[in-house]
Amino acid sequence: MSQPERIRVIVGEDQPFIREGIVHVLQESGFDVVGATGDAGDMVRMAGVYRPDVVIADIQMPPDHADDGLRAALQIRADRPGAGVLILSQFLEDSYAFDLVADGARGVGYLLKEKVGDLGMFTDAVRRVASGGSVLDPDVVARLVGRKRHASPLDTLTPREGQVLALIAEGRSNNGIARELVVTVAAVERHVTGIFDKLGLNQSPDQHRRVLAVLTYLRA
Repeated sequence: MSQPERIRVIVGEDQPFIREGIVHVLQESGFDVVGATGDAGDMVRMAGVYRPDVVIADIQMPPDHADDGLRAALQIRADRPGAGVLILSQFLEDSYAFDLVADGARGVGYLLKEKVGDLGMFTDAVRRVASGGSVLDPDVVARLVGRKRHASPLDTLTPREGQVLALIAEGRSNNGIARELVVTVAAVERHVTGIFDKLGLNQSPDQHRRVLAVLTYLRA
């Protein structure tokens, strides 16, 4: 039996020690790291040559040490729509999360750098993004939930539906949501259906509706 094809990854991180640590973790976890760099421009060029499944990028990278890594990742997504992007940030900036999902939440992720130390969470996030899922750091989701919002259809959701939608935004499956909330999968499915109904998302395939619900949640 042939071995499954390994997920190809490019790592963009300007701090050598952190970059080497991420590369080591990925290789030990069975990923194929096809490139690693500390420069945003090099990351874009590498993606064109090596055609990765996922790009992991720090937000602040040379040459300008601003949001070069994020802009490079968005350029890679524009050039290669099938490539996943996992953004790492040292600081909790919800505006970066908005920029990342502006054109759709499929195959994107946003984690605080400190979460790289949780190897299970980090490698699971890479795999989710590679398979077209979305991952938002729970701390980012909590901040978005807590901020003041304008009136929106989200105001019609029950507290439990709000919890379910927050977990969808983190990239959880219905089974994962059921485990987190200690309820049945059938109960989660009912809540998800209620969310779609209240947000007016009744005419699209289920996976697409999940993405649209996340975007509605983030933009509200």
